Amino acid sequence: MEKSVEKKRKPFNAKLFYRRTALIIYDVISIIIASYMAILWRYDFHIDSIPDHFMRPIERFLPINILLTLIIFYIMHLYSSLWAFAGETELQNIVVACVMSMVAGAVGLQFFKITTQAVPRSYYMAYLAALVVCIFASRFSYRFFRGLKHKQQNKKNLISVMVIGAGEAANLIIKEIVNSNFSTMVIKCIIDDDKGKWGKFIQGIKVVGGRDKIVECADVYDVDEIIVAMPSAPRTEIRELLEICKDTNCKLRSLPGMYQLVNGEVSVSKLRDVEVEDLLGRDPITVDMDSILGYVQGKVVLVTGGGGSIGSELCRQIAAHKAKQLVIVDIYENSVYDIQQELKKKYPELDLVVLIASVRNTNRMNYIFSQYRPHIVYHAAAHKHVPLMEDSPTEAVKNNVFGTFKTAQAAAMSGVQRFVMISTDKAVNPTNIMGASKRICEMIIQTFDKHYNTEFVAVRFGNVLGSNGSVIPLFRRQIAAGGPVTVTHPDIIRYFMTIPEAVSLVLQAGAYAKGGEIFVLDMGEPVKILTLAENLIKLSGFRVGEDIKIEFTGLRPGEKLYEELLMEEEGMKDTANRMIHIGKPIELDEQEFFMQLKELKDECQIENSNIRPLIKKIVPTYHTPDESGNAVW
Repeated sequence: MEKSVEKKRKPFNAKLFYRRTALIIYDVISIIIASYMAILWRYDFHIDSIPDHFMRPIERFLPINILLTLIIFYIMHLYSSLWAFAGETELQNIVVACVMSMVAGAVGLQFFKITTQAVPRSYYMAYLAALVVCIFASRFSYRFFRGLKHKQQNKKNLISVMVIGAGEAANLIIKEIVNSNFSTMVIKCIIDDDKGKWGKFIQGIKVVGGRDKIVECADVYDVDEIIVAMPSAPRTEIRELLEICKDTNCKLRSLPGMYQLVNGEVSVSKLRDVEVEDLLGRDPITVDMDSILGYVQGKVVLVTGGGGSIGSELCRQIAAHKAKQLVIVDIYENSVYDIQQELKKKYPELDLVVLIASVRNTNRMNYIFSQYRPHIVYHAAAHKHVPLMEDSPTEAVKNNVFGTFKTAQAAAMSGVQRFVMISTDKAVNPTNIMGASKRICEMIIQTFDKHYNTEFVAVRFGNVLGSNGSVIPLFRRQIAAGGPVTVTHPDIIRYFMTIPEAVSLVLQAGAYAKGGEIFVLDMGEPVKILTLAENLIKLSGFRVGEDIKIEFTGLRPGEKLYEELLMEEEGMKDTANRMIHIGKPIELDEQEFFMQLKELKDECQIENSNIRPLIKKIVPTYHTPDESGNAVW
């Protein structure tokens, strides 16, 4: 038995019905007014001067003209558009509809003329102009008054804004803010160093002067936020501007980069908070992308620790360089799931394999390598948190040292062409278990390189901004909570680089590898952690010590005031990239080294927490902490 499906009726919308009825009535009145105004205008608004043979056809045709025009308006969506968001398309529809009404009138009046004399031609243009004005006023006045209502409602929450830069990007940002019905921002002034722009206006906002006026105008105009709209400016110039802006106690925001302007993506939604990395004071590091592409393209690449900060960025850049297959290995399923979904969406054509595995599991790693036969391996899996590893030293050794040993061995046995291990500056003269364990990993890599066809190398660099467990995310959370921001020591310094920069250099170093090298990335000038904390507080629009306090908590176990990137005895030579250097391998007694590793493995298996003396035998530059928690030199 066939079921008759009754079509559901849409519920009656009284508000919409009344609104459309009101528009139709208004349009009828507008057509009448336009018809009479056009002929009155032709005779200078002297009604007695209008010949009867002109007026009578217009009056007789008027009912038909009203009906035809309403039908045209309906066809052109003048009764179904959302006039609160009316724009260029709706304006075009109004003009086209009115032109069609004029043409219909011109044809229709030919049938209603009383004499051979036609209605004056000027009547039609006057009718069109009057009708466009009336219809435009009805549709766009709704948007205008609605915008005034919203701005009045938001008046108490208005954010006073200063814009730095008077170029195309600034024009687009200002235009969107000024024309928006919903923005709570109000542009007070514009700053630009070009004297030729001083005193000029952009979207009605005055360019008040150069950078020397920033602090003064922030105070005079009571500015809450500063928008840096200079996507093409070099990083050094941006840093100089931000250094000035920090003294205003205003929140700082900026456009991400020049590509936003090129792609037409400049908008308020693209603004981001100014970050600490904007204050590093150097242009982004560039690499030879062709060499990386030729090195990775068409290869099977395996990344351990692919869900971590460095590992996931490695996966992003490898996917972008057209690898034949990307195999991601990680023990933590949540983070690796995130990068899996991201890569699937961005690179649907990529042959992506995601595996859950521990680098400490010999059989599992051997199976993965024999199954997928990677050409290149990036070993980023490691325990990296210094204080936690001080409390669990055997876990640091099991994961970092023997995880690296087992992964490297599996790579060698399966014929991997190149194995790149991610190391750290904490491996140089280490004062903590994590750094010492990574130094042992470097020694394993250099030893394996002498005995296998696989090219084993290590890449050593310092802290990366925004990585999991790094200080910047911690500072952000503390600022969001109202403080205090905790710094271990007022004099502690670190080297910093952004994650994409570090990974690009890692990929390039891998392209340079011949086997046995320890590549050292040039991290630029070291930065005081206290300065980072102060800058981040200021960039967030707060005052240091007043709104957000800074507290010193003392050095943590295994932590030292500064990190070194290279041991003195290693020496250093340059590569084709000035940001990448090569440390000379240190000679060691391999037989004794492997015996010490065997002893270290046995002690870890029985969970002997007192393994520091044994680690010091393996790594003579390791300085063990004394009972007070300070490093012994």
